[in-house]
Amino acid sequence: MKHIPTKAEILDWISSNPTQNSKREIARAFGIKGAARIDLKRMLKELEAEGHLEKRKKSYRDPDRLPPVSVVQVLGPDRDGDLFARPLEWQGEGDEPGILIITRASDPALGEGDRILARLTVVEGESHAYEARLIRRIGTNPQRILGVYRKRAEGGRIVPTDKSASSEWTVAEAARNGAKDGELVEAEQAGPKGRMGLPRARIVARLGDPSAPRAVSLIAIHRHGIPDHFPDAVIAEADASKPVGLKDREDLRDLPLITIDPSDARDHDDACYAELDPDPANPGGFIVWVAIADVAAYVRPGSELDREARNRGNSSYFPDRVVPMLPDRLSGDLCSLHEGVERACIAVRMQLDADGQKISHSFVRGLMRSVASLHYAEVQEAMDGAANDRVLPLLEPIIRPLYAAYAVLKTAREKRQPLDLDLPERRIELSEDGTVSSVNFRDRLDAHRLIEEFMVLANVAAAETLIAKRTPLLFRVHEEPSPEKLDSLRETAKAAGFPLAKGQVLQTRHLNQLLNAAAGTDDAELINISTLRSMTQAYYGADNFGHFGLALPRYAHFTSPIRRYADLIVHRALITAHGWGKDGLDATEIERLAETGIHISDTERRSMLAERDTVDRYLAAYLSERVGNEFAGRISGVARFGAFVKLDETGADGLIPVRSLGREYFNFDQEAGTLKGSDTGLMISVGQRATVRLARATPVTGGIELELLELDDKALPKRSSPAGRTARRKVSKGKRRTDKIKRKVARKRQ
Repeated sequence: MKHIPTKAEILDWISSNPTQNSKREIARAFGIKGAARIDLKRMLKELEAEGHLEKRKKSYRDPDRLPPVSVVQVLGPDRDGDLFARPLEWQGEGDEPGILIITRASDPALGEGDRILARLTVVEGESHAYEARLIRRIGTNPQRILGVYRKRAEGGRIVPTDKSASSEWTVAEAARNGAKDGELVEAEQAGPKGRMGLPRARIVARLGDPSAPRAVSLIAIHRHGIPDHFPDAVIAEADASKPVGLKDREDLRDLPLITIDPSDARDHDDACYAELDPDPANPGGFIVWVAIADVAAYVRPGSELDREARNRGNSSYFPDRVVPMLPDRLSGDLCSLHEGVERACIAVRMQLDADGQKISHSFVRGLMRSVASLHYAEVQEAMDGAANDRVLPLLEPIIRPLYAAYAVLKTAREKRQPLDLDLPERRIELSEDGTVSSVNFRDRLDAHRLIEEFMVLANVAAAETLIAKRTPLLFRVHEEPSPEKLDSLRETAKAAGFPLAKGQVLQTRHLNQLLNAAAGTDDAELINISTLRSMTQAYYGADNFGHFGLALPRYAHFTSPIRRYADLIVHRALITAHGWGKDGLDATEIERLAETGIHISDTERRSMLAERDTVDRYLAAYLSERVGNEFAGRISGVARFGAFVKLDETGADGLIPVRSLGREYFNFDQEAGTLKGSDTGLMISVGQRATVRLARATPVTGGIELELLELDDKALPKRSSPAGRTARRKVSKGKRRTDKIKRKVARKRQ
C-alpha cells in the first residue's frame, strides 16, 4: 500500500487481526516503510489518546475488545451447567462481555472464583461474546477489600473499613474505576503482595458515601459477602408463583390461629392456638397447635428459588434493613401468614399433660386463615389489664388459653433445666433519616417466652417424628462445652467467689446453679458472659448429638422456613415421611445433607458477624458526638494489646490500648486473663468495674477507643519513678554527635 492508511482502516485491521498488533506488524501489513513510519506512530498515538486503542507494552489493541490471551475469573455454572467467566482486563465503556469456558477432558476442575489464563475466540450470534480455552490456572479468588478511597497525587489509596486491617492499599490511576475521593469502594488484590511497600488493589465496585445514613449495614453486607441482589431468574420464578389451594390438605381455616411477632415484622411464618384438652383422661392438660408457613409448596428442590435460598442459607437482619432468604413475593406475601387470608401450612397438634409433658403429637399439611396478626407488647398489655380494642375480643377465647398452656410448659421447663442466661439484647432505634436516635435494651416479656416455648416444642416434635419414620434430616446440634473452656469458667467463677463443682458429668442445671448464685450481685453480668463464652457454637448436621443448651436429646429447626434453609429441609423431610406430595426431599438433597449442614452453618455465622459489625458501627456513630465524655462499664476481655470494656449505657464494646496506660510494660497472662503493670503493679482483669473516657469513635470501622480513669471505683496508681515518669532512654554517642553538629550549623546561619 502506497498511501498512509486512515484511522478507520487501522482500527478495522486491528479488530480483524488481534494477534498481530504491534507497530511493526501494522506497518508491514500496510507496506509502510522509512519515514512514513513516523506518520504511523503519530496516528497510533492519536488513536490511543482518543481512547480507540490501548497500548499494552509494545502492542496496540481495541479497548472495546479483549486481547486473544487474557486473564479471566471463573463464575458459577448456570442452570444448564455451563461454566462462564468475567474478564479482568476489560477496558471498554460498555458492559463486560460474556465468556463461555470450553473445557477439555484433560483440564483440571474449575470452581467459582478461580483465575485462569485463557485463549479467547470471538463468537457471533450467541448470548456470550467470547469462548475461552484454558491455558493454565493462575490463582483463586483474590482477597477482597472494603474501604474508603482517598485520592493521592500518585493514584490513590484505600483505607479499609475493617478495624483489624494492618495496612492501607494503593490503587493505580488506571485501576480506580472512576472512584471519587471519599467514596466507599469494594476492591480486590491486584497482583501478589510484595515484601516492601503497601499492597496493591483494583476497585471493582463503587458503593457511595460511607457516612450516608444506612450505609452502615451496606458495609457489613459487602464485607462479609452476603448476597443482597436476587438474580432475574429467581425473581421471575417467585413472581410466577400462585397461591396454594385446599387440594390434598386438611382444612384448618376454622381453627382460630394467631401470629405474635415483633411490631416491625414483615413476615409471619408461625401461628399458634391452645385450648384445654377435652379428653377426660387428661385433666388439666392442653391441646396446642403450631402452624408454620408451607414454604416447600413454593420452593421446589432444584429450582432457581431453591438454589438461591440454599446459597443464602438464611435471612440477615440489620437495624435498617433485612436481606431476605426468599424474594418478597414469597417472604412478605404468599408464604406469610397474614391476618384474614388463606395460607398453606404444615401444622402440628400437640397434647400436653398438666405438668407440661408432651403426651402425643401429629402433623398435617393444611390450609389456614389467621384471625389476627398481633405483636408482643400488645399481647402482654392485654394480659396485664390494658387490652386495646383490637386485642380485647381475643383475650378470653384465645390469649388467656395460650398463657395457661405456657404455664404448664414452664413446669416442664423448670424440670428440664435448659441453660438460663440473662443477657439483655440491644435495640438500636433509627430516626427517619437513618441516624441512631437511641440505644436501648429489649424487654423480655412473657409473650416472648410463650412463643419460644411453643416453637421449641414444635421443633422437638418434628425431630421425633422424622427419627421415628427413619427419614434423613438436618438436626440443630449444640454439643457440650470443652474441658478447657469449663476449666476457664471455673477459674472465673472461683475468682468471683462462686463454686462450680468439678469431677461430675456437667448438666445445664449445674450452670444454672452458678448463674442463680451470681444473680443480683455485681458479678452477675461477668458470670453470664463467661458462661456464654464457654459454650460451643451450635450448628446444623445430619447426625444427632443433641442440644446441650436446651437440655434436649433430639432437636431440629422446623418453625422458620421463610428465613432459614434448615427449616425448609425439615419441612421437605416431613413431606417425604408422610407421603404428602412430590415436593419433599429428593435423592440429591439426601446425598448432600452433610454438605448442606456445613454450608448453612457457615452462612449463619456469616450473618451473625455481619449483624454484629453493623451494630458496632452504629454504636460508634452514636458515640462519635460524645468524644471526651466519661462512661461506666466493666472489663469484658483482656488481650496482649489492651483491655475491652463493655459500656453500661449502650452495651458498646471499646478498647483501652496498652499504649494509653503509660510507658510502663504490661505483662499479659493469657491463662489468668490479666494485664499487670511492671512499674505500678496495676492489675486489669475480666469483670472489674471501670470508669473510662471516650477517646475516639470511628463509625466507618466501628472502632471505639477508651482511656482508663478508674478501676473498681479507685483511681489508677501513680508510677514509682520520679515525677511519675519513666526514666529517659540513654542517648547514643552518634545521636549526641549529630545533635551537636546541628546546633553548630544553626549558630553559623544566625
